Amino acid sequence: MSPTATLPRKRVVLLGATGSIGESTLRVIAAHPDKLELVAIAARAGHARLAAIARLFPSVRHVALFDEAAARDARTGAVFPAGVTLHDTGSAGLIALAGLPEADIILVAVVGTAGLAPALAALAAGKDLALASKEILVMAGQFVMAAAQAGGANILPVDSEHNAVFQCLAGHPVADVRRVTLTASGGAFRDWPADRLAHATPADALKHPNWAMGPKITVDSATLANKGLELIEARWLFGLRPDQCHAVLHPQSIVHALVEFNDGSVLAQLCPPSMTFPIQHALLHPARAPGTDLPLDLTKLSALEFRPVDEARFPLLRLARTALQAGGAAPAVFNAANEIAVAAFLAGRLPFLGIASVVEKTLDRVQPPAPADLAAVLAADAEARRVAAAKL
Repeated sequence: MSPTATLPRKRVVLLGATGSIGESTLRVIAAHPDKLELVAIAARAGHARLAAIARLFPSVRHVALFDEAAARDARTGAVFPAGVTLHDTGSAGLIALAGLPEADIILVAVVGTAGLAPALAALAAGKDLALASKEILVMAGQFVMAAAQAGGANILPVDSEHNAVFQCLAGHPVADVRRVTLTASGGAFRDWPADRLAHATPADALKHPNWAMGPKITVDSATLANKGLELIEARWLFGLRPDQCHAVLHPQSIVHALVEFNDGSVLAQLCPPSMTFPIQHALLHPARAPGTDLPLDLTKLSALEFRPVDEARFPLLRLARTALQAGGAAPAVFNAANEIAVAAFLAGRLPFLGIASVVEKTLDRVQPPAPADLAAVLAADAEARRVAAAKL
């Protein structure tokens, strides 16, 4: 009997159901109804889309909307099917869904810091955590990993790069690892001449060559802030030293990460640039099943190219490395300043090259001591946001 056949169906809570990760997750669950059951969903404000998902997946019995006005509209219009409970707004609703007794695994794909509280609630309840929200480990990696250990829960990475490292490390102790290399597509401006970047618009930045993602992460891909955040995540997920975390440009987005061992051997994970692959691996782990999307056809790959990252062109990767080396609350400061700057760029209030400038000035200004608890992390995050907003 195969490992897949011996495992019971997993009951899934999906926080961030209406975003790009959420949409891919729904495809995976729909493709494997005998292995996965969706029991709860949450979104920030899209109550009509959330209701449509609840109708499409009758197993959903719990929903939450972060935004109070959206929840009020949903209640007034009675948009959700009978038998579906609409929980409280804000963090309270997300926390309630993350701790549902019937849930087996909580997939957190909430943008920004809103995913931290429900992630910790899931781990405290002993639920496995499928993690797609970068900010959670960047802000509070020390506390999140400690919560996982205390709750006896697993953290299963959903980011394609971290999921690739997770697969390459299977059966290998971290002590045998020399370094981990995450690949970066280079984003929308990978092949732009440097002097053109000063005139880059939000519309330009959102034209990613390989991936279909939300606006914030797509801009982060263009600046390589995304890769910097992922290096910080990798340090916590896999117990690495900062000097073991590396990045390389890989325009094809086929190889998602490489793990080099002390003997010089390198393992790599390859799959098409679709988030259904890492999502399915995380949700079904340790079992495997036929993929939701078509696999690679190696005969159609003309080349797999790798280039070093020019950190003068991508200063946010350099700044992320600085924060990673500094440790403490510095990664939280980097993340908060970047969120503020990217939002301003998308709103047309900051030029593209101004994103790195705001982040660097904030890192120089906000240098809190190593946080003793989660409250100190949140305080550093709030101070960084205040300073970054003042630098716009």
